[in-house]
Amino acid sequence: MFKPLNNYVLLERIEEENKTAGGIIIPDTAKEKPSRGRVIATGDGVYEGGSRVPMTVKIGDVVLFAKWAASANEVKINGSDYVLIKESDILGILD
Repeated sequence: MFKPLNNYVLLERIEEENKTAGGIIIPDTAKEKPSRGRVIATGDGVYEGGSRVPMTVKIGDVVLFAKWAASANEVKINGSDYVLIKESDILGILD
């Protein structure tokens, strides 16, 4: 398995509904990449002031992340597609 370093988080994108509130179906070619993901793996946190700051998210959390995250990297591991981002690009945890 893949273990991110420092404050990086490995996410699996969660596909969103392809229908608008009014019932119009959006074709796959027009859909935006989802900005929701499930945390697959996390780093141990970043060092600040001589001590490690622990991660806020944990494996299994469903999160909302910035669509245009500056640090987002699309990666393929064992044939599956993932997103590798910094924890600071995560906007919040969904319940």
